[in-house]
Amino acid sequence: MTTMAPSLSPSRTTCASLLHELQIIWDEIGEGDNDRDAMLLQLEQECLDIYRRKVEKTRKHKADLHQSLADAEAEVTNLISALGERTSFSRGRGTLKEQIATVRPVLEDLRLKKQERIKEFSKIQAEIVQICMEIAGFGQSKSSVDLQVDQGDLTVKKLGELRSHLQELKNEKSIRLQKVNSHISTIYELSAVMSIDFLKTVNEIHPTLSDSSNSQSKSISNDSLARLTGVINSLKQEKQQRLQKLQGLASTLFELWKLMETSVDEQKRFSHVTSLITLSVDEVTKQGCLSLDSIQQAEIEVERLNVLKGSKMEDLIFKRQTELEEIYRGVHMDIDSDKARQILTQLIDSGNTDLSDLLTSMDDQIKKAKDQALSRKDILDKVEKWKFASEEEKWLDEYERDQNRYSAGRGAHKNLKHAEKARILVSKIPFVVENLTAKVKAWEVEKGIPFLYDKVPLLCSLEEYNVQRQEREEEKRKSREQKRLQEQLAVEQEAIFGSRPTAKKPLGQSTTINTPVGTPTGRRLLTPSSRYGTSAGKERRESGRVNNIIPVNYVALPKDDALSRGS
Repeated sequence: MTTMAPSLSPSRTTCASLLHELQIIWDEIGEGDNDRDAMLLQLEQECLDIYRRKVEKTRKHKADLHQSLADAEAEVTNLISALGERTSFSRGRGTLKEQIATVRPVLEDLRLKKQERIKEFSKIQAEIVQICMEIAGFGQSKSSVDLQVDQGDLTVKKLGELRSHLQELKNEKSIRLQKVNSHISTIYELSAVMSIDFLKTVNEIHPTLSDSSNSQSKSISNDSLARLTGVINSLKQEKQQRLQKLQGLASTLFELWKLMETSVDEQKRFSHVTSLITLSVDEVTKQGCLSLDSIQQAEIEVERLNVLKGSKMEDLIFKRQTELEEIYRGVHMDIDSDKARQILTQLIDSGNTDLSDLLTSMDDQIKKAKDQALSRKDILDKVEKWKFASEEEKWLDEYERDQNRYSAGRGAHKNLKHAEKARILVSKIPFVVENLTAKVKAWEVEKGIPFLYDKVPLLCSLEEYNVQRQEREEEKRKSREQKRLQEQLAVEQEAIFGSRPTAKKPLGQSTTINTPVGTPTGRRLLTPSSRYGTSAGKERRESGRVNNIIPVNYVALPKDDALSRGS
């Protein structure tokens, strides 16, 4: 039985040709119809099985495509949600492959965005963790930290929050780093001033702080900041203590130099110490000025001067006594130098008196003497003016008694000018004396003691001068009256006898015609004893003298101003 297969397609033509060939083979073999039918049935069953498997496979492929499409759609939806995308997605129309082809590029784009977003999150989170570890003081190691990114929230909002948090941490880190650098700078300045090992100091706080190469970031932890603050406070206290110690040593050096009369050149050796005496702790910035070596040098110098001080103290005390005597002599105050020096010698030889206290007492007495001298200065200046005017008065008296003062001799014109000035000055003497007397009385009322001038009460000298000046004026008046009477008598005799007898020479004129009287040109100091030689004046001076002049001993006198009563 021969069956011709229809020629529908190449594949069916092939099947038909194969079936035809099988028929030919069967014919040649002589297969029966039953066998041929069984084989054909078997072939048909096998073809059905092949088709069925193919259909199942294709059906499964379809299901897979549906699942793949659904998964892609779900992933797209999740990615859009996770990334916070505002776009919507639709699969569109068409076959499954067409729909999948529509989803695939959208999915790939979202996956790429997700990976980039995860990288951004990872980078920011790593920086956040790193800064947190630095602040916590756990160093810079990243290997021990397992960074987990929450892939369910990769939105821009979440990323912005992380960035804000990171920026806050960066600001915190920057502030801490500024504090650390400021503290390190302060420690460096303090260390430089006191010559302390800076690197060793900061290395003990944290090794990264002494790294000058900046190969690793400086520690900004709370512990490092606290330890830096503690070291600064400690160094500031040490600086304050050293400054106070050096200032004390400088004050001692000044006192010893003053006592020892040390030369300026020798004092300059310690100018780096003495220059600190008026500075506050914040003003001391010079490198090494508060070093232990400077303190030790100053201590050694103070110790050396203290040793010399004992051997030279006696000389200094007597120098103070000499200075005290010169002050009082300069203002014409009485002082018993021999008695005072005798008392000082006894005190020193006794060994019971602290020479430093004695020298301090002498300094106090010198200060008091200077104050007293200052209170007398105004009166003494007026006394000098009075004495000068008195000298001029004496010179003018001698000049006016000179009968040859108008001669054309050498220097006559100078004496005339001198006399004119002297007359003006002498005319002011009453006012000068009156003003001086008022000043002295006011001084005595204020001080409660008499104003002595070279052991004599000044008021007595002024009173004596006024009395003697009145006496001289009276003598001048009598002399002028006698001269007038003599001239009147001579005129009367001339009228009676016709010739003028030789008149008796006025007082003060030379009795020898050939012996001229010279014009006085010199001066001498006006004192009560030298200016007025009358016995009455002497008695007044003796009566005005203080009976008991207490010798000045400014060490042994009690502190009830006995010096003022003695002067």
